[in-house]
Amino acid sequence: MKPLESRIECIRVLALDVDGVLTDGSIFMDNLGQEYKAFHVRDGHGLKLLQRAGIQIALITGRSSGVVEARARDLGITYVYQGALDKRLPFVELKKSTGVADHEIAYMGDDVVDLPILSRVGLAAAPADAHEAVLEQVQFVSRHAGGRGAVRELCDLLLRGQGRMDELMAQYLSKQGPA
Repeated sequence: MKPLESRIECIRVLALDVDGVLTDGSIFMDNLGQEYKAFHVRDGHGLKLLQRAGIQIALITGRSSGVVEARARDLGITYVYQGALDKRLPFVELKKSTGVADHEIAYMGDDVVDLPILSRVGLAAAPADAHEAVLEQVQFVSRHAGGRGAVRELCDLLLRGQGRMDELMAQYLSKQGPA
């Protein structure tokens, strides 16, 4: 099996499930059917750091939600695939759109519906509270639960593994601030 470090070096796209990864899996609905989700701000900032480092971000989710569309727009995420009951179809479309191969994609998922993608990508990741079947198949398990910093932990791992973290942190410490 390929070492984690060599997997990380190849990553050009990070694709994520949403419910249970970017959120804790809870879905709040009011009596009018309006849906609410909570996102961790540090996960979002980690995604922005990856974008600054040239790594593209994609969301592939089985549900469809205006909240997800709004969060993606807020973070500048171009590749958003919702209502994907079979996640293999948007995965193939993502590869065509970005021009990357399987081994250049990292994917974080939390449930069995994510297994078809997790089994193909260069780096398969899961939050700490992912389904047992997922935890058995991935190369990286975050110390954090979904929606509680798991995505940021993966972002930091990618940035460190590609030698970009110090450069990005130096921007925050400079008088000019981040680019």
